[in-house]
Amino acid sequence: MIGLPVARLPANWMPAADTLADRVVLVTGAYGGLGSAVTRAVARAGATVVITGKRKRQLEQLYDAMLAEGLSEPVIHPLDMEVATPREYTALAEGLERDLGRLDGIVHCAASFTGLTPIAMHKPDDWLRALHVNVSAPFALTQACLPLLNQASDSAAVFMLDNPELLQRAHWGGYGVSKAALERFVAILHEETDSGPLRTHALLPAPMRTALRRQAYFGEDIMRRPLPDATAAAAVYLLSAQALAARGAVLDLRVD
Repeated sequence: MIGLPVARLPANWMPAADTLADRVVLVTGAYGGLGSAVTRAVARAGATVVITGKRKRQLEQLYDAMLAEGLSEPVIHPLDMEVATPREYTALAEGLERDLGRLDGIVHCAASFTGLTPIAMHKPDDWLRALHVNVSAPFALTQACLPLLNQASDSAAVFMLDNPELLQRAHWGGYGVSKAALERFVAILHEETDSGPLRTHALLPAPMRTALRRQAYFGEDIMRRPLPDATAAAAVYLLSAQALAARGAVLDLRVD
């Protein structure tokens, strides 16, 4: 059950080429299935995109692909959220201020999921990694970027949730616990920022064609699921000033 207020995407809403004009947006897990879709959608909406991930070569491949597609040039900043220290998060925020002068949004797409596992068989390292990458790292990165986000006239932090009705069932382990914790973090951060320029949002995608879903539902024909494009467009909405009404809520993209 979702604890946050639920918001819906306005009917027929689609991002325009200037929806995020002049904004700087940071995307974590940028070369993953969802992350790369969000990165492209944010670039098409007019923002400068800073792409992060632990594998520099895959960030470079995304960079090359975006240029080949005629999209604006992203900024590469390798960052391994599994092992990054608070000092590295601070250095990233300082680099953004020095090189770009601002930060208007973060979309947290990075995730750690090793498959469905009974608690009795759950490797402690996998459990700790899931909680760190899915909760602690987004906290640390967002905290480091708060001064920059609060300098903007309007900014947004967007956190990806997953279906709570499924995640409370058997075998979801550290991933399920981490997503529940992330939802609570969103609620607390909203309570602390609801009167300032920073908007806090959660985004709950409908089933989509990603590597994480393939790993969780290996018996499913993943090709029957849509690409993450609709979720990416919804992320653009939440990053824009038009999403003020969805502040502190979860934007639920699932079909009723």
